Amino acid sequence: MVLDRLDQSAAYESLNPRLAKAFEFLRTFDLLRADLGRHEIAGDDVFALFQEYRTKPESEGVWESHRRYMDVQYVISGIERMGYANLRALTPRADYDAERDLIFHDGHGSFVDVPAGSFTLFAPQDGHMPCLAAGESSLVRKVVIKVAM
Repeated sequence: MVLDRLDQSAAYESLNPRLAKAFEFLRTFDLLRADLGRHEIAGDDVFALFQEYRTKPESEGVWESHRRYMDVQYVISGIERMGYANLRALTPRADYDAERDLIFHDGHGSFVDVPAGSFTLFAPQDGHMPCLAAGESSLVRKVVIKVAM
């Protein structure tokens, strides 16, 4: 798990050759005006999912992880709390859904506040709990870029 600001993203591009495409998209695309939903960057290897929602209490959050994709979660506006836990600290709640590249978990972890202009990287070994309120519930605009591993 990584938490940093977009102006520091070049330091992470060597982790996966496709990350450079993800960060270039974040630096050059009109993130505030983009339509919600999926935007192609490099086919199924790199694509963006634009979202807007109200953050929720931690008690309503769910731990999740992915096997085929790394998540780059960039907060465009608002502030969001996100949870992190290594998968070894979590227990699978259900079977892995290969079509959605998603598995839910039970367990405990650490939490960080992610303000606008910041991103997190969640690799396949990272369980995460997104969409949480950092204090009061608020409106968040975020893009999740899926980067094939």
